[in-house]
Amino acid sequence: MYSRYVRERLSWILLFLFLQVLGAFIVYIDAAISLRPFLYYSFLSLLIFIIFFLLRYQKETKFYKTMEDRENNLDVTSIPEAGSPFEEIVESSLLSQTERFKQEITQNRTMLEQEKDDLLSWIHEVKTPMTAMHLMIDRLEDQTLKSALTYEWLRIHLLLDQQLHRKRIPFMENDLYIEKINLEEIIFSEIKSLQSWCMQKGVGFEVELEETEVLTDSKWISFVIRQILTNAVKYSEHSEIMISSFKRNGQTVLQVQDFGRGIDPKDLPRIFEKGFTSTVNHQDKAATGMGLYLAKKAAEPLKIHILAESQPGKGATFTLHFPKRNEFVSITGM
Repeated sequence: MYSRYVRERLSWILLFLFLQVLGAFIVYIDAAISLRPFLYYSFLSLLIFIIFFLLRYQKETKFYKTMEDRENNLDVTSIPEAGSPFEEIVESSLLSQTERFKQEITQNRTMLEQEKDDLLSWIHEVKTPMTAMHLMIDRLEDQTLKSALTYEWLRIHLLLDQQLHRKRIPFMENDLYIEKINLEEIIFSEIKSLQSWCMQKGVGFEVELEETEVLTDSKWISFVIRQILTNAVKYSEHSEIMISSFKRNGQTVLQVQDFGRGIDPKDLPRIFEKGFTSTVNHQDKAATGMGLYLAKKAAEPLKIHILAESQPGKGATFTLHFPKRNEFVSITGM
């Protein structure tokens, strides 16, 4: 702060030095003026200037030091009280800007909430014709047509489900209900919902669960597992998907292993990024890059850690590490 203040008041310093040089020049050209009194005057004026400079430094930088240490927030109480006319200008400007920002933030939040509510309402309205469509597809006798329509229906259903949860994730901590749930029930329910797709692709499941009870939220863990299973089925053809659970270091671990095309090593660190699909398989035009991203985002408030391992051509393994009971203190105060 001191060096910046010196730069700010450099004009003062240069003016003082200029006056001293001017006085010395006058003494030099005017023989009637004695050098000794001038030196005495210069010394006193320098001493006074230094004291004045230090006092002004303490007084003038107090306001700006507080401003520098102030957090970047909209709390106007943290704005220091002005002590000079220029500081009053700064304070007034900050107060008016902060008030305007608050109004804009409130308006934007209201608009976002309205858009979210409208979209959620639309998704729920779409579910009615989707249900009717599913019933109509079930009545078809042409198995080839039925299988194709069921697959397309499932794709729409999964995309709507993703969009629904995508809008809810920012507020999911307000909706969490942590309880003991049965992993087996959820996993088989999700497998059943993907049944038509799996039959079309010749994909089967082998489930071996040593641990079935976990502490989590049933709605959100269903969504996370759904995204992992959907990803596994999408990249598998005529193969098995292995699902297993076990205890490791006091934590319940759930693994989903497929034997599909796998993930390129350079893509592996990025698969949970929003919108990322692949740097190798650009032909995946149907991929949105949202499934694993949303799974990761939903898992974070649940304290579930997701890891991915893969070798190209040999499939991929996704591992979910469920938290220990005492880790839920930060969520529920259990």
